[in-house]
Amino acid sequence: MDRLGALLKIFGIVMLSSALLEALVLRFVFKRRYDWRSSLASFVTLLGRGFSDFVPLAIAMPGAYWLYQHRLFEPEKLGAWSFVILFFGLEFVYYGWHRISHRSRWFWTHHAVHHSPNDFNLSAAYRLGWTSRIMGTYVIFSPLAALGFEPKVIFTAYSLNLAYQFWIHADWIPRLGPLEGILNTPSAHRVHHGANVEYLDANFGGVLVVFDRLFGTYRPERDDVPVRFGLVKPLHSYNPLRIAFHQFGPLFRDLASARSVREVIGYLFGPPGWRPDGRGETTEELRRRAALASASPASE
Repeated sequence: MDRLGALLKIFGIVMLSSALLEALVLRFVFKRRYDWRSSLASFVTLLGRGFSDFVPLAIAMPGAYWLYQHRLFEPEKLGAWSFVILFFGLEFVYYGWHRISHRSRWFWTHHAVHHSPNDFNLSAAYRLGWTSRIMGTYVIFSPLAALGFEPKVIFTAYSLNLAYQFWIHADWIPRLGPLEGILNTPSAHRVHHGANVEYLDANFGGVLVVFDRLFGTYRPERDDVPVRFGLVKPLHSYNPLRIAFHQFGPLFRDLASARSVREVIGYLFGPPGWRPDGRGETTEELRRRAALASASPASE
């Protein structure tokens, strides 16, 4: 674990260096606009994220240590196959966690931070929320401990999964041919970060998009629909505190307006944009309105 920790620190240096190199090349070689303030804001949120990592894993993944003590299997006895099982087990759980993070407002309040950049570059990869460990967002990883994987090993594997995803945060890397639809590529992840109605809630995989294809959430990037990055309602702020907590104010206001337990539950755990009268801005409602607008005579 000490060696792995050192490896992750080296990766952190490589990550920041790569993001800076990308910025310099895009701005001064390809003469593209580059939002330096947004990149700096992402870096500051990364620093804030570091403080949240002091929250113990026992809180971040509740029940994981108990499940590990009562584990059903001993994966180390399987040799190299234990790594294969952990990889695919984590990939499956990550898919579920990532999908829930988009479909439940409680988890979205944290995950929306990562989707807030309006530009898609390597610095967007490390714009991460600060509240994940105290909001129970990793509880879905806990069952892996019942399979015999120590919580620290699970979280390390999760960190490596995220490390892979660093390079796919780029709008300049082209589609990768036969790898599309198998691996989580820059093209697939551009779709995931799209705020277009056509792209919402798609491509939740970590290293692979196999489970997206299995469960019907895979969408390829389309030539006729350029990706608009960011949130459905764009966040135009460079303030790290505003970026980290911008979802909480609207959530608290909605909870204060709730008139029943059903509404409280809906505002907390329903999809982002949920409203009790059905006139909110969930993905389904936005797509229904877009379909009606495209079918209206005025649009012809």
